[in-house]
Amino acid sequence: MVTQHRRARRGQGELEGQVLGALREADAPVTAAWVQERLGGDLAYTTVVTILTRLLAKDVVSRERRGRSFVWTPTADVARLAALRMRRLLDGERDREAVLASFVTALPPGDEQVLRALLEAADDADDRRGTADEGVDDRAGEGR
Repeated sequence: MVTQHRRARRGQGELEGQVLGALREADAPVTAAWVQERLGGDLAYTTVVTILTRLLAKDVVSRERRGRSFVWTPTADVARLAALRMRRLLDGERDREAVLASFVTALPPGDEQVLRALLEAADDADDRRGTADEGVDDRAGEGR
């Protein structure tokens, strides 16, 4: 009896993360063939190009024509890509508040503290921007 080996399917977005990770390891813009070689395995060249094109549409890579092909450069990190996936999932839900509430209540205490600190930092940054904007508005109104 011949045993067939089935490769486990990658999780949603996993290949995008691997491709972006490979690009971030490069010292300069690279070709799709370089990415394919770097990732190893049995990925088809066309699969790598498809993933790179999807990443381009998500604005996390850029490309530049070199000769007859393109070279690719990362414009974001894997964390940004994960955040984009999270945002896309959230945007697809009707009851955003329920989804966010469920997400937050399921966080382990350490992650909850990190999220609280990030939200406070974002609020502080908004407050500083608001103060700066108010100053600009006041000056603009003085000449009237």
